[in-house]
Amino acid sequence: MLQDDSREVKKGDTFIALKGYSEDGHQYIEDAIKRGASKVIAERGNYSVPTLIVDNTNEYLRKYFKINNVDIKIIGVTGTNGKTTICYLLYQLLNQLGCKTAYIGTLGYIAPDEEFPLKNTTPGRLKIYNLLQKSYNHNCEYVVMEVSSQALDQNRVDYLEFNYVIFTNLTRDHLDYHKTLENYIAAKKKLFYLLKDDGVALINNDDEYADMFKIKNYKTYGFNSSDYTITEDNYINGDVYNIPLLGHYNKYNVLAVISLLYEMGYSYANLFDLISKVKAPSGRMEVINYKDNKIIVDYAHTPDAMSNVISASRSLTKGRIITIIGCGGNRDKGKRKIMGMIATDNSDYVIFTSDNPRFEDPEAILNDMTCSLDKKNYEIESNREIAIKKGVQLLTNDDILLVLGKGHEKYQIIGDKYFPFDDKKVILDNI
Repeated sequence: MLQDDSREVKKGDTFIALKGYSEDGHQYIEDAIKRGASKVIAERGNYSVPTLIVDNTNEYLRKYFKINNVDIKIIGVTGTNGKTTICYLLYQLLNQLGCKTAYIGTLGYIAPDEEFPLKNTTPGRLKIYNLLQKSYNHNCEYVVMEVSSQALDQNRVDYLEFNYVIFTNLTRDHLDYHKTLENYIAAKKKLFYLLKDDGVALINNDDEYADMFKIKNYKTYGFNSSDYTITEDNYINGDVYNIPLLGHYNKYNVLAVISLLYEMGYSYANLFDLISKVKAPSGRMEVINYKDNKIIVDYAHTPDAMSNVISASRSLTKGRIITIIGCGGNRDKGKRKIMGMIATDNSDYVIFTSDNPRFEDPEAILNDMTCSLDKKNYEIESNREIAIKKGVQLLTNDDILLVLGKGHEKYQIIGDKYFPFDDKKVILDNI
């Protein structure tokens, strides 16, 4: 097997030294050989195993993919929010409709007969190819894939041709990487140039940036003036659906899924019963009942996503909303103040805490979130476990506790180390 990560090399594999965004694979060639690589593809050097020297390993890999492109249909979803939910719903529904399908994204690699975690929402080029090949070998007809802006910017999917693509929405995120909103938009747009000539793009027409993604072969969805429309009563193009997912924003997610399935030839009769039984991904508006209260775990870690979750939760209770939220270290600092204000303006009480501080001082991150707040309806507790315990203890009657930011994650990143931490487990241990 061809590998570009020396840690994954097994005896007999071929190691290709790729120049990535932050690292050069040539520095790992000797490690790959020690682990059993029997051949090396590189741009320079002499090694103890047969070596193919090429001018550009990335270009070599691009040609390799073109020659060996697997015969499988690919659905790509991009946008700031909603990617995971849309992809996971499509994964469920396509399998239930008899089309064996695999998923690649934030939740890992999931197929009907295998699943495992991934390091990135959208893995590196070689990893993607191997996952597509694995899916094809397991007789999958489709792969549904979350496509991140970083992956698009780093050309991780530029050798692929997509049968269907979806644009969900665009709000502030990842500006630590992209620097400007214009760069962020430009990265997202790349996906729509990778659509096959006979493919279909679905665009959320209610988003303010929708027109930028109307590049070719597009249909629109939304509440207003679209090819596929939904109402607050869940009428989709005249048919009413039972949508089991909470939140106004999930109406968009379900509409995107149904719109795509309609484009693929499925009808109301095919989908009605199935939609009512779908499950949200782990850590997406996941409800835990506690006495007369609800505790909701959600991955929301952007201003827009957090605002949507709090708004959705407000309609579920006459009691208080208590929100636990933090911001990741070594990520966009500009959104911290915004998220602090949204939390305190829309919640009855807020506990600010740590969320993957990485190489930053957790107290400095929390100061960024709270230094400009006018309201005093909050406290700071940098220890996330203690913060969750406090949140549970504050619940009285018909309250909602929102534990936001990490969702399905089962770790806390401190420095470059991953320490076991699961919001849901901490909650269950304290109720």
